[in-house]
Amino acid sequence: QVRLVESGGGLVQAGGSLRLSCAASGRTVSRLAWFRQAPGKERELVASIIGWTVKDYAESVKGRFTISRENGKNTVYLQMDSLKPEDTAAYYCSADVGAGRFDYWGQGTQVTDSS
Repeated sequence: QVRLVESGGGLVQAGGSLRLSCAASGRTVSRLAWFRQAPGKERELVASIIGWTVKDYAESVKGRFTISRENGKNTVYLQMDSLKPEDTAAYYCSADVGAGRFDYWGQGTQVTDSS
């Protein structure tokens, strides 16, 4: 089992920044990711990281969001800069323990445009 606890969401004006954090505990995690789901839309993959250096991003956030993982720890961050109204969503941390799929999910943290 893996427990994921997210934090860092909130209200932010367009153009602003937020940093989300996710602390994973339990089993060893091979891949961590951030997903988001806006009202009326499907959940989408925002960014993922394998190990500590292999990263991937959705086209919509490339150049604005940065995923990172604290060295030697199971804490993953999502630095979100130049936020846009369309970034408003519930953001979820997820973990893959080596099965090739995201089986574990956090409770989610809300990011909302306050413009």
